Amino acid sequence: MDNYLIDTHLSASHLRLLVAIVEERCLVGAAKRLNMTQPAVTKALQAAEHQLGVPLFTRTSSGMVPTIYGDALVARARLVLSQLRNAVREINDLREGTGGRIVVGTLLAASAVLLPTAIALLREKCRKLVVTVVEGTNDLLIPSLRRGDVDLLVGRLPFSTDFGDLHQEVLFVDAACIVVRTQHPLVGRRGLRLGDLVNWEWILPPQATTLRSQIDKAFREENVDPPVPAVESVCLPINQTLLRITDYLNVWPRQVASHAAQINEIAILQIPLPATECPIGITSRRNAPSVPAVEHFVATLRSVAQLQAQGAIIEGMPISDLHQHIPFGNSLPK
Repeated sequence: MDNYLIDTHLSASHLRLLVAIVEERCLVGAAKRLNMTQPAVTKALQAAEHQLGVPLFTRTSSGMVPTIYGDALVARARLVLSQLRNAVREINDLREGTGGRIVVGTLLAASAVLLPTAIALLREKCRKLVVTVVEGTNDLLIPSLRRGDVDLLVGRLPFSTDFGDLHQEVLFVDAACIVVRTQHPLVGRRGLRLGDLVNWEWILPPQATTLRSQIDKAFREENVDPPVPAVESVCLPINQTLLRITDYLNVWPRQVASHAAQINEIAILQIPLPATECPIGITSRRNAPSVPAVEHFVATLRSVAQLQAQGAIIEGMPISDLHQHIPFGNSLPK
């Protein structure tokens, strides 16, 4: 059986006209609603019927009544017009950066305060925006960023010379610290050095990570062999549970550890690890298309990082108290 393509040339204006006639039940009312003359409405209706080859309305004593063809077309017309309105709203939201979706790759250093605070602040202003967070390490997240699977990375900036296609922006500098459960035997002991810890069991990042190489360097700088980990993990929930039920030692970025220590989830051993100092910031693709929502998010991350440096973000502070410090839409990246 042959397939026939019916090219009707019906426009959105035709669809609005048909809906108006049904709802007003007369051509005069439809003309007033659409700011048209009655002859223009009549001509447009006749053109639509000619294109379709069927009558869409009949004239009765009670007004214009749709035929079965008119009923079918108007039902679809309402759906089409609704979808068009939704599409226009979505485009406006995307253009203004108040809608759409952002995919953010995160490393442990940004997960405690910086990233969740920035997400909450931006979502207060952009209720239609959806933020997807992907956790991982740089060896997994960098390829995802290059493929475009994520829009940007937030966390410890990796040391590499092979980043010509990527842009890195430093927000602040953080160092790592050694953390244990609050009732650990080492809590409160004075004069601890790394050499005192080599016989304890450790949870450490995987060997390929920047933080692991920095931890190993910290031990070697004290002429001590780095510990062989019992567990290799950067999964915060797993590490937190292991610390809670064992005497393992773990190394966390200080931003994360300080947050957890404030709520008495862990204790920080007072052993400095200067070898673990590292810039925390944003990694993005250099030539990525400009996306307003991503630009707003980057601007919010900068503001949150500045507030952290000033000590303006306090544990438990409602997001509403921070709005005065972060005017939406200002200082967007060029």
